[in-house]
Amino acid sequence: MQDYFDSYVVVVALLLIGGGIVAGGLTANRLLRPSRLTDEKLTTYECGVDPVGGDWAQSYVRYYVFAYLYVVFAVDAVFLFPWATIFAAPGYGMTTLGEMFVFLGFLAVGLLYAGRKGVLSWV
Repeated sequence: MQDYFDSYVVVVALLLIGGGIVAGGLTANRLLRPSRLTDEKLTTYECGVDPVGGDWAQSYVRYYVFAYLYVVFAVDAVFLFPWATIFAAPGYGMTTLGEMFVFLGFLAVGLLYAGRKGVLSWV
């Protein structure tokens, strides 16, 4: 049992060294940076334009839904690659094929639902 935990000593040592390097860099940055606050530095800055108007702006939820759909299909691609490698292994062919059709069925139902709700139409 002792040999099992001895193998983690290297991992813990590397984590401590990495944390020390990050902490040292952040400390050096804080000690060496100039700290002269002015009114210009304390104003809100975005895209090089001075803030004008109120602090409320409307954004469409549709853009978030597009991002959500992208994430869903990116996850689909992440699951397809390991499936393709196991599919050729002996004894896993029909099982993995069935599992992938179930997975793709769930994705198709989600895409059909999004299409019927009108989410996929760009306005």
